[in-house]
Amino acid sequence: MSSLNLDDFTDLIERPDGGVRRDAEARRERQVVPPGSLGRLDDLGEWLSAAQAAVPVRPVVRPRVVLFAGDHKVAELGVSARPAGGAGELVREVLEGGRPVSVLARRLDVPVRVVDMALDCDPETLPAEVAGHRVRRGGGRIDIEDALTLEEAEAAFRAGMAVADEEADSGTDLVVLGDVSVGGTTAAGVLVAALCGTDASVVTGRGGVPIDDLAWMRKCAAIRDALRRARPVLGDQLQLLATVGGADLAAMTGFLLQSAVRKMPVILDGVVTAACALVGQRVAFRAPDWWLASHDSGEPGQAKALDRMAMEPLLSQGVKVGEGAGGLLALPLVQAAASLAAELPEVSDGGE
Repeated sequence: MSSLNLDDFTDLIERPDGGVRRDAEARRERQVVPPGSLGRLDDLGEWLSAAQAAVPVRPVVRPRVVLFAGDHKVAELGVSARPAGGAGELVREVLEGGRPVSVLARRLDVPVRVVDMALDCDPETLPAEVAGHRVRRGGGRIDIEDALTLEEAEAAFRAGMAVADEEADSGTDLVVLGDVSVGGTTAAGVLVAALCGTDASVVTGRGGVPIDDLAWMRKCAAIRDALRRARPVLGDQLQLLATVGGADLAAMTGFLLQSAVRKMPVILDGVVTAACALVGQRVAFRAPDWWLASHDSGEPGQAKALDRMAMEPLLSQGVKVGEGAGGLLALPLVQAAASLAAELPEVSDGGE
């Protein structure tokens, strides 16, 4: 039995301040540019104002990318274009500055934090600050065995909560959340299919590095088999993450929920973060009010999850690489919305 009571999140998570949002809307109506003329930027500015409980909204000055990393043994079935156990190499490339998220983060001057939860590599090959939260080496093959024990799932979930607390305590005012994994989109597809009550083929995409038709069929079969194992535990979200998720996905779910508790806004990246958000919504129905969907990656599982949460992506660029890259593309849009909401002058009493 787990000592973690997920039901507590329902009481701990409040929605962004509705009264502040109404004040932000009223202020917007007094500004020189007519309301609605800035499209979704108006909504973004008002959402951020409510999240901060501040009118006018404060600029986003301390954003951060947080990436949870892990390997999934299901990749041994040939469901990914990358070799099973290859996420550690991706992490090293991120740290060395050679991945898309690294380039965008440099361009936007945003620090990147990588958290190893279940990489299939020697932890000594990684910086201590990356490997410090690791729960296990790799994850179980979810079509035939659990990804984690329940104890490991709880440890990963709590690690995600701890990282959220660390970020909030350090003054981070917005997080771009992503994953670095091999096989992670397969686990994400299982979670989305299970929680949306749909078939494997509806959520099976082709991943960050597109797979061919044969690999897609193998991936669809793996999701189908894992889905049979997921359905009996749908009522217990921690057990669901242990059965068909993984340490990185459990940690991301804990991070998302604790971020909502701490009133720290989060930008979701791709299908893996969307799947974790869907689990988080099942735990605490108010939690998604603290999250933004950054972009439409073209992955069917992501589209299904966002539709279930009534979240509309900010961008549609078809970026499938993961690793927070799509989330970083949306960050300047959020920052622009905050600047416009705060800095546009109000109409004088005599009119324009």
